[in-house]
Amino acid sequence: MFVAMNRFHIVKGREADFERMWAERDSHLAEVPGFVSFHLLKGPEAEDHALYASHTVWESMRAFEDWTRSEAFRKAHAGAGGNRDLYLGPPRFEGFEAVRGLEFGDV
Repeated sequence: MFVAMNRFHIVKGREADFERMWAERDSHLAEVPGFVSFHLLKGPEAEDHALYASHTVWESMRAFEDWTRSEAFRKAHAGAGGNRDLYLGPPRFEGFEAVRGLEFGDV
């Protein structure tokens, strides 16, 4: 399993615009081999921003890397340059390979 996360610092007061953008976005993830799940997470707020993270789970790092080179990736990110006024800087990517895991009911 591989988890890909992008952390976003969103300008205070623009949270609803950011959430709407993600709700209306066609990610094309459902058509990608190896995709497992997606969540948009809202974290703590600071004086000047709210923290968000996009969280995708993949069957493997290879599946994620293949997606980043796919037509689906290009389609999903076609409008990524817009709405720059929502962000305090670029997103920060973090990728994680699972080394251990439990599922509900395994405990």
